[in-house]
Amino acid sequence: MSKLKLCLSCLLVLSFIACDDDNSDNKGDGGNGKIPEELQEELYTGGQLGTTFNSTASAYEQSTPVVDNDLAMAAAFKRGERTFEFTFNSNKEEVRSGLGPVYLRNSCISCHPGYGHGKRMDRYRANDYGNGYLLVVYDKDTYAYVPELTGMPQSQAVAPFLPPVNEQGIKVTWKNHTDTYGNKFDDGETYELIYPEVTIDPAYINTNPKPTNYDVRLEATIGIYGTGLLDAIPDDSLRAEYEKQQARGYCQGKIGKDITEVDGTTHPARFTYALSRGTLQNGPGANAIWNITNVTRSDRRYHYMTAAYATAMSENADVQADFYNKFPEYNKTGDVKTDIYNYLMSPDKDLAVEMTDEDYLDFMIWHRGLAVPAARDLDNTVVQQGRKLFYSIGCTACHRPSWTTGEDNYSGDPMVKGKLPKYPNQKIWPYTDLMQHRLEMVNDIRTGWCRTTPLWGRGLSDKCTGAGEHLHDMRARNYIEAIMWHGGDAQKSKEKFRALSKSDRDAVVKFLESI
Repeated sequence: MSKLKLCLSCLLVLSFIACDDDNSDNKGDGGNGKIPEELQEELYTGGQLGTTFNSTASAYEQSTPVVDNDLAMAAAFKRGERTFEFTFNSNKEEVRSGLGPVYLRNSCISCHPGYGHGKRMDRYRANDYGNGYLLVVYDKDTYAYVPELTGMPQSQAVAPFLPPVNEQGIKVTWKNHTDTYGNKFDDGETYELIYPEVTIDPAYINTNPKPTNYDVRLEATIGIYGTGLLDAIPDDSLRAEYEKQQARGYCQGKIGKDITEVDGTTHPARFTYALSRGTLQNGPGANAIWNITNVTRSDRRYHYMTAAYATAMSENADVQADFYNKFPEYNKTGDVKTDIYNYLMSPDKDLAVEMTDEDYLDFMIWHRGLAVPAARDLDNTVVQQGRKLFYSIGCTACHRPSWTTGEDNYSGDPMVKGKLPKYPNQKIWPYTDLMQHRLEMVNDIRTGWCRTTPLWGRGLSDKCTGAGEHLHDMRARNYIEAIMWHGGDAQKSKEKFRALSKSDRDAVVKFLESI
């Protein structure tokens, strides 16, 4: 019976793809229903094993054919999806408990509306749905994260504790920017540019000591669909790309550093704006499910916390007065100050496990099993013209169109090794070189170095998330603004874009919306 169900599943997938090739969503105005031969493989943005032909509001939520064709994996994917969508709580007697004592958000989806990027916000409030912003608090001189706060500072806490950063002290101001061209193309068309300025009043920072000489930036969450396919790109291919970029004179020697996995193996960095994660199994999702919520698991039985925060809470009279009422089991020394500090700074293996290994595995199967939406409108002559222009003006120097995955035999985290979806030998089209460049923007990202954002699927962002902003802090409200913010390594391409006619600029945008 299971083989029959599997065959039926395969037939349904194949028939859906066959029907969708003739669907108007993949044609568009100006199309004739026929995709040129040289573009046909690009229709499968995530390769044959990683592409979904769903282009509706749920496009980012779809599982890959690899998951769909394995009944056990498909069931695990749905369980992992529930972990992503459900709200964690601090009640130890309920499902999804373990939240806190301090945290950034109580659910993953609140940061990734529609499974995509976070939205541009006018204020910083963790409970505003779609606010995917993370605070980046760093030393003005060294650009290192301030040691008094975690790398992703928390603004929420479970009683009796106070949050490390009280949101009432965070101010976000959006400012207008006029570039060297007066925000105008030579043909008279105008555009607007805005950027955020963020401050935190030190009176609202609950640490001892408090940070000094710091600056604040915003970084928005990234789209999570297709990350399993990026994970399947061979390490050697990444290293070869770094060498090619350096030969071009880009990146000034700034290449992805090797990241050490839990099993001791090393891999070149490919994830996060800062290129701080090497594989998905040691990547943003595996990390975030812990430090965003502070829900412990067997390999992380300690809090995401700083000593400066624990010190401040241990010295706070209100926290001392209520601590034993809330945590009677931690009355271990009779010295409430010591017990508070020890609880917050519990060493590895000291705290109970709040997320089971089974739940974590399901979550990672879901994470690596998310498909990429197929390209759309590739039969449209305007899209085809936009693609040619995108290539000819040099955008692909950083937004590398395609990669080919390897055998995809991961040797790392033993909790998930050999149990996740695999995507061997697939040609994929993410439009990123997976390395860092400088764009030299006003109020730039911390350090000024930012990983090239994958462009695949971004044309569906407004439909899937309700917002279509771009760049690391969502300052660009459309593709034109995003392009005109580019500088540094992308300056020459931006100049060539400016020299295009309006119809050609619109064609480039039309192409970007299609991939």
